[in-house]
Amino acid sequence: MSEGGEHPLVWVKSSFTETGNCVEVATPVDGILVRDSKRPHGPRVGLAPAAWYQLVDWAKTHQV
Repeated sequence: MSEGGEHPLVWVKSSFTETGNCVEVATPVDGILVRDSKRPHGPRVGLAPAAWYQLVDWAKTHQV
C-alpha cells in the first residue's frame, strides 16, 4: 500500500474524539491506512477499502 509518495498523507481523526487519543485514518489511492494518534510514527495498519467498510459497520453495531 502506498505511503503517499509524491503526495503526502493527510491523517484525519474521528469527529467523536473528545480527548484527542484515538485512531487516525489516511486514504492513499490504493487503500486505507490506520494509526494510533498517540504514536504517529509507530506502526500502521493497511486495509483494502472493502475491509475498512466492514470494520466500520462492525464497530457501529458493537459500540461499547
